Amino acid sequence: MGLVKSKTLSAGAFGGDDGGRDLSALLADLAARDSSVRRAAARDLANYPQAAMALCDRLEKEASPSVRAVLFTSLIRVQDGEVAARLAACLRSDDAQLRNGAIEALQEMPGAVAPHLQALLADPDSDVRIFAVNILGALRHVSAPQWLADVVRVEGHINVCAAAVDALAEVGGLEAIDALEDLRRRFPGEAFMAFAIETAIRRIRGK
Repeated sequence: MGLVKSKTLSAGAFGGDDGGRDLSALLADLAARDSSVRRAAARDLANYPQAAMALCDRLEKEASPSVRAVLFTSLIRVQDGEVAARLAACLRSDDAQLRNGAIEALQEMPGAVAPHLQALLADPDSDVRIFAVNILGALRHVSAPQWLADVVRVEGHINVCAAAVDALAEVGGLEAIDALEDLRRRFPGEAFMAFAIETAIRRIRGK
């Protein structure tokens, strides 16, 4: 699901105002039967940061893909730590579309999601750790390369490591090469890992 990127968001992108309707009316419309009404409310509530948790609540139960997309876009506009925490919880959902939308949204919230990433990278569920690595790989945050290198150094699950290697191929610097070489020694019999590491190192050195 493609989301509107945060740098392109403006009041005009959301219709500029809420047409004079008050917050309570917009919140009520989030539960309307008509998806077009819910979608309009989700759009207009982007102008009310205090409605962020109501948007998160609706996101977790919303069945319409078009409404869900607007909910994500509005939350990207708000993007604070509490929103990031709620979206991070969606990474554990059985709903793949909800998970993927949360990943895309969190990738647009470098400042808001950063305080939550260490906990996500230490989550007992390896899938959640992979999702966290995927967020890091696209996150415009100065610490992302270092955090990915740390994952490579300490992570024991081969699939999480592979995701981190792929991400480092995109954003890693020369300082990550030692960690990648150590990882190669930790998984000596894994041909796909050796190939991924070699590719990452070659791309990093070619930057």
